[in-house]
Amino acid sequence: MLAFRSEEHVGRWCETRGIPHGASFSLEQAWELGRRWYGDKLSPDWRRATPDEAERVFTDIGLTGDFWRLRA
Repeated sequence: MLAFRSEEHVGRWCETRGIPHGASFSLEQAWELGRRWYGDKLSPDWRRATPDEAERVFTDIGLTGDFWRLRA
């Protein structure tokens, strides 16, 4: 994972290296993803999220598109 100032910066970085622009998300989205994904990991009742549950988390925080789909 790389951090950038803006989508424009991502675009320039990718262009100068000749690589396609992949998925990107804001710092706020990264924080919320970490909070939701790992927030209860130490709980004795913790269980792995199902693909549907994981995709719901992604969608809820605005992470959409092919990259964030877990099923075909």
